[in-house]
Amino acid sequence: MAQAVILDSEALNALAHASQRGVLADRARAILKLAYEHRAVVRVPAPVLAEVGRGGGRDASVRQLLNGRGIGVTDLTARIALRAGELLERCKLSSANAVDAFVASTALEFVSAIIATGDPKDIRRLLGKYPHIGVFRI
Repeated sequence: MAQAVILDSEALNALAHASQRGVLADRARAILKLAYEHRAVVRVPAPVLAEVGRGGGRDASVRQLLNGRGIGVTDLTARIALRAGELLERCKLSSANAVDAFVASTALEFVSAIIATGDPKDIRRLLGKYPHIGVFRI
């Protein structure tokens, strides 16, 4: 098992709104269970919160998940942001893929990591030359 599990917006949404997400929630819970069993840290890059957050009571389930399940938020540092830009440039992707790049760059902060994502194609493209980062499609 990897040292860290990184959740993208689809994985976070699936966990926060499990009753509405069916199989996606089951898959996200399975990777979370494995992470906890293997003592891997579970992190959500801060920019992911901008994709899932809409303010007020609509964010209650996300806030509850972050406050009670051992899931930490990783701040967007200059190092992570600049590396994300490099990943986008290498793949010739626009800033429309910035949050995916922040997710990938956050994973690269760890010796080994797995990204739980609803968008494995773009994440794999961004991480092409980093085989120590796994991608798990939820």
